Amino acid sequence: SPLATGILTGKYLDGAVPEGSRRSITADLGGRWQEHVEAPMRAYVELARAHGLDPAHMALAFALSRSFMGSVIIGATTMAQLKTNIAAVEAKLSPELLDGIQAIHRRYPLPV
Repeated sequence: SPLATGILTGKYLDGAVPEGSRRSITADLGGRWQEHVEAPMRAYVELARAHGLDPAHMALAFALSRSFMGSVIIGATTMAQLKTNIAAVEAKLSPELLDGIQAIHRRYPLPV
């Protein structure tokens, strides 16, 4: 999942569990949510926001920008999430932002 089961949206920062979210149903997101996930999630969310992007836009735009990616399958529980996901097609990732993504990936190569 390009949004890592919603983790890369930032909605689970600081232990938040929004009502109706996957984590409200399955606390560990099927094994994907562990305490060590918080630091890389925070780093990606802060990077996106520092560049004026919604974290979901950055994650989806990054997946779309990969030459080996044939398609990006999105999922949404609400109309607002669907609109956010679709808007990611318009997101532009600067070279500096891409460098930041790579730096975070080097620091946390297997966060989930």
